[in-house]
Amino acid sequence: MGKLIEHTFAVPTEVEPGILRVTLPLPSGPRHVHCFLLRGEDGWTLVDTGLGLAEPSWEDILAQVDGLVTRIFITHMHPDHVGGAEAAVRATGAEVLQGRLDYSQCERVWGSTDWPERIADWFVLNGVPAPVAEELIESGHVFADFVRFAWNPTLVEAGDEIDGWRVVATPGHSDGHLSLLRDGVLVAGDTLLAPITPAIGLYPQSRPDPLGDYTETLAAIAELDPRVSYGGHGETIQEPAARARAIAVHHDDRLDRTEAALATEPRTGYDVSHDLFGRTLPPIQRRFAVAEALSHLERLVVLGRARRDEDGRTVTYTAA
Repeated sequence: MGKLIEHTFAVPTEVEPGILRVTLPLPSGPRHVHCFLLRGEDGWTLVDTGLGLAEPSWEDILAQVDGLVTRIFITHMHPDHVGGAEAAVRATGAEVLQGRLDYSQCERVWGSTDWPERIADWFVLNGVPAPVAEELIESGHVFADFVRFAWNPTLVEAGDEIDGWRVVATPGHSDGHLSLLRDGVLVAGDTLLAPITPAIGLYPQSRPDPLGDYTETLAAIAELDPRVSYGGHGETIQEPAARARAIAVHHDDRLDRTEAALATEPRTGYDVSHDLFGRTLPPIQRRFAVAEALSHLERLVVLGRARRDEDGRTVTYTAA
């Protein structure tokens, strides 16, 4: 799959009639992100906009497409999906549609100048040593420099219709994550991925139980039983309901491992992240590891399988 993706960077590729995939490079993580073009009666709907790297440009990409982009839909506010929105608007003049909750968080994070510092303070509260937190600040500013989201989009909600596609709430990977559904096709953003699984992390000022939200999202997708799912990274998913159930099992297993890492001695999310993801991670990956450990710890608290304590300086967890 990796080799195929590299050979299709910035080349709109038909995945089925009326749906084009546009794969863009990323400097880290999975090294690529998928955006999609959905054909409609009045032009194309562009779903997500990449990180916002200068090259390849949206002008060059869309010059390969027959017809105009008339609207842009953002699935969620993570930098590799919303970061290129300003450039996409400049290239198309199209209206941007984004979820109400998602945009409010986008504005709070990418519309500020101190988000890396704020999130570093929050990681320190969850046990991250100060020197590591300083590295998180540096890496956070690197990502923030790329992100140019679209201010004041048209706000949409679950249940709305966009050019014949139904907006579906799919929270978990981000609080306000939205997907599109039509005729058995789910354009899923980062809700459903293969072969990797979406990161489900807890962050400051987020909903209190993102893994609980995501568990409900997976159950809803399994019930919807779409024919196919197109995600923001990796492979097309031909059996989305089965993939949703498999990811649910994956998180059940991780919950068991998280619970096994707890005892009577208080432990922080940073401590537990070493049990779940190992000790040798670069700062940006440690950031995701701690956030994911915390989402599982908080889920255990909700389920009565762990206890949470905070003394104003540190948040810790113990076995129930």
